[in-house]
Amino acid sequence: MKPIKVLSVFGTRPEAIKMAPLVLELGKRHEFESLVCVTAQHRQMLDGVLSCFDIKPDYDLDIMQSAQTLSDITSRVLNGLGEVLKSEKPDLVLVHGDTTTTFAGALAAFYERIPVGHVEAGLRTFDRYSPFPEEMNRCMVGRLAAYHFAPTAQNAANLRSERITDNIFITGNTVIDAMRCTIGDGSFKDETLKKLVFDKRRVITLTCHRRENYGEPMESIFRAVVRIASSFDNVDIVYPVHLSPYVRETARKYLSGKANIHLIEPLDAMEMHRLISKSFFVMTDSGGIQEEAPALGKPVLVLRRETERPEAVAAGTVALAGVDEENIFRLASELLTDSASYDKMARAVNPYGDGHACERTADAIAYGFGVRKTPPEDFHP
Repeated sequence: MKPIKVLSVFGTRPEAIKMAPLVLELGKRHEFESLVCVTAQHRQMLDGVLSCFDIKPDYDLDIMQSAQTLSDITSRVLNGLGEVLKSEKPDLVLVHGDTTTTFAGALAAFYERIPVGHVEAGLRTFDRYSPFPEEMNRCMVGRLAAYHFAPTAQNAANLRSERITDNIFITGNTVIDAMRCTIGDGSFKDETLKKLVFDKRRVITLTCHRRENYGEPMESIFRAVVRIASSFDNVDIVYPVHLSPYVRETARKYLSGKANIHLIEPLDAMEMHRLISKSFFVMTDSGGIQEEAPALGKPVLVLRRETERPEAVAAGTVALAGVDEENIFRLASELLTDSASYDKMARAVNPYGDGHACERTADAIAYGFGVRKTPPEDFHP
């Protein structure tokens, strides 16, 4: 029987981090022919991940342009990937999560009548505009996909509530698999990180970049960050600033010039995971970090009004801080002054994975194509 030709499509750093271990898993199995197409929706940050995992794409659409819009990204992915699909005729296209690359990639495959596998399926906030455009991207890919690789039982339940019932597999999240490769010896390349004294000062990792936080929400977040830095002199706040021109301008306006707030360039996957592993806690509006930090025993304050990852909130590893200055400052202060509150979050069970999500996903694909007789067992925390 000829190998199952699987084309993995991704274009941003978060997608690449989570797809990389799956690409490696497929590549080492004889039942698959594994190909990779990157869109380079985020060029520089994507390349860092590819280098970390030593992945050389078979196709690179290189779509990124200055001041690109969502419509620009969608049209360029559709046109570029359509040509790849006509040439390669894969048996399955894998997309990940909720980016514009994800939606456009799934749509391009649908147009060619090629089955789509959705990695990290079923996450929902139930607010179509938050996160924007990610929530609707996920929902639309859910309708297009033939295979749904849901990280948790709740994600699978979300799909079933939308009358998506076939080929749902509960795999755990592939980011936990990735972290087995990225922590390494804990050393840093970034000069600022090399100078931090992690064993004597409490380091807070900050990320903030989402579109729905542009404007007053982001300004409120940054005002809270300044208050935290000013109120606790034994704290260092490290912010790898996203490449978005708006984010960088706003960060400089509010956060530059503060001795214990360190604005640094974006980090590659390994460096970021090492920073989280040595931090006291994390403040973020990212989705993936809500999964990564709990795996390392680090509390997370989510700088958003809602999260598509309620399992972490229920487990106690994550607290929804929102975008209000007072609430963010209050919750951060509690973690810095109340050891019982801190320990309760740091020691909670991570609900997202056990490091075998990629194996389950590969087994599920093999089962779906008749190569394997039985489906993989579902992931349970």
